[in-house]
Amino acid sequence: MARAARILMVEDDPNLRRILSYHLERLEYTVAQVADGRSAMVRLAAEPFDLVVTDVRMAGMDGIELLRAIREKDPDLPVVVMTAYGTIQDAVEAMRLGAADYLTKPIERETLHLTVQKALRVSDLRKENRRLRENLQEKRPVESILGTSAPIQKLLDAVRRVAPTDATVLITGESGTGKELVARALHSLSPRTGKPFVAINCAAMPRELLESELFGHERGAFTGATETKPGKFVQANGGTLFLDEIGDMDLSLQAKILRVLQERVVDPVGSRASKAVDVRVLAATHRDLSGAVKAGAFREDLYWRLNVIPISVPPLRERREDVPLLFSHFVRQFGGSNPKLDHGAMAILRTYHWPGNVRELQSLCHRLAILYPDQAVVPAMLPPEMRGVEPDSQTPAEGLWGMEREAIVKALREHNGNQSAAARSLRIPRHILIYRMKKYGLS
Repeated sequence: MARAARILMVEDDPNLRRILSYHLERLEYTVAQVADGRSAMVRLAAEPFDLVVTDVRMAGMDGIELLRAIREKDPDLPVVVMTAYGTIQDAVEAMRLGAADYLTKPIERETLHLTVQKALRVSDLRKENRRLRENLQEKRPVESILGTSAPIQKLLDAVRRVAPTDATVLITGESGTGKELVARALHSLSPRTGKPFVAINCAAMPRELLESELFGHERGAFTGATETKPGKFVQANGGTLFLDEIGDMDLSLQAKILRVLQERVVDPVGSRASKAVDVRVLAATHRDLSGAVKAGAFREDLYWRLNVIPISVPPLRERREDVPLLFSHFVRQFGGSNPKLDHGAMAILRTYHWPGNVRELQSLCHRLAILYPDQAVVPAMLPPEMRGVEPDSQTPAEGLWGMEREAIVKALREHNGNQSAAARSLRIPRHILIYRMKKYGLS
């Protein structure tokens, strides 16, 4: 090992303490000696150790009490307990409290060596696993927010700074920019990461259904309510609730959301009892909420409750240098093994204004991966609107459906009409191929 492991030997018998410490020092461990549990806690507070070896029966703070105190202060510090009584009662209690191992006196030198080595090895593995988990926790949430441009790096920096707090965040940005990815990153980098992340689109359902989904309902609260159902706030308890497109929420529901943020309780539909919740709220919208407040379409008090920390997600046209990286990522995601753009296609994608943002690029890559698997993309494969060509309804090859029909015809010809082989080459199921053949009148 890079440095000698530091061991704290806790034993009230001075002769045994010296002998055990001597054996460990011969193995090139650094050993500190104390005679009781209280002295051990003082020493542990003053300097770091990799392992504690302690007797169980000692005056004052005994080994079991010491173990409990260590577990509270440093759950990762391994502790080996020693007992002189030949029974396993003390050892069982110690193992239940989290001891790494136990030794029964009289202790043989080889047994001591093996037990200490094992405890240190397990401790090292736990530390390494924790380090790897922390690294993954640091990388995983943001690795899906791809880009090297200055705007995206500014966004990632804001996410990393805000995530560890419990502040409410309002995520703004155009449709298709990846606002939910930002919300998931904020959750995953927060202390709530092991708890639920629950998302709901506030624009996707009518007011009555949205109220029930958010706050839950009691059985019989309305027609069709055949059982009690917890709402999204309760489902997210301890974790994070992401309210997507909150700018489209009805004003009466906005008042109920405000109450949750202020009082941390929810009122299920049809219930007279409130339920306490511990939820971090993240909200997102593509709308100008400050303008909606002025127009009376959004509550000003809720706006300020949500806008504690504002984070803006840049549109793709403001970070065009990220397009090649995103293109390669999405094509591989949809099954392409060697995504390539010729210079002409690259120039088109880097100058296109991307009204649909990253979602539009993702859809394009999905289309290209199906229609032109493992082929270098040339300008003719791109939709006419990207090439600045006016679509001609009389020329099917100029539109998306014409491109798809062309690719299907080509695959069928290459495989002599074998539908299964053609479907495999297009990377689509055979029944989808048959459906599209009927759609385009192909036999």
